[in-house]
Amino acid sequence: MKTLLLTGFEPFLGMPINPTERIAKSLDGETIGAYKIKSVLLPVDFEKSPVELMKAFHDVKPDAVISLGLAAGRDAVTPERIAINIRDGAPDNNGVALEDSPIDDSGQDGYFSTLPVRKMVNLLKENGYPANVSNSAGTYLCNNVMYTMLHHLKTEGLNMQAGFIHIPASHDLVVEGKKRMPSWSQRDLESAIRLAIECLDAE
Repeated sequence: MKTLLLTGFEPFLGMPINPTERIAKSLDGETIGAYKIKSVLLPVDFEKSPVELMKAFHDVKPDAVISLGLAAGRDAVTPERIAINIRDGAPDNNGVALEDSPIDDSGQDGYFSTLPVRKMVNLLKENGYPANVSNSAGTYLCNNVMYTMLHHLKTEGLNMQAGFIHIPASHDLVVEGKKRMPSWSQRDLESAIRLAIECLDAE
């Protein structure tokens, strides 16, 4: 049995919940396809999130890594194609705001996901879930985590499926946060991520 490291984030930017946290907790310990899921919750902190990610990676010793992030405003599940070497945007949960800050001074400008992103999108669409490949993970914590993992795999010469998937808001987030944005049921979000995991290589 292989192991998948699945990460979610805590709530951020004043939102009361983060559906990725609920997905990570719900799927923790499940077996999906050839993979047993080990979930870890990451802080919305520019400095701590990469450290926590790499600690989990070394502790779990996974065969694949999928990180999840909330893209409030998107109406589809969007596996990310590329992460870039920049930190920028709104303050993190500790009030730290970065501008044009490299994630790693010695790293490449960008790294492509090693997840089967097109296969994931096609399978989701076949099952009635809106999905698209996204060409930008942004410059906030989601991109920070994606870049950190792919940079580590590249520099260590590790051939592993790893990358990032953004999800829409949940209905609960819209209701509790009094936001107006596209949303899915938490049940559908979890089902979509299960399908994405089924796309990982079994060998």
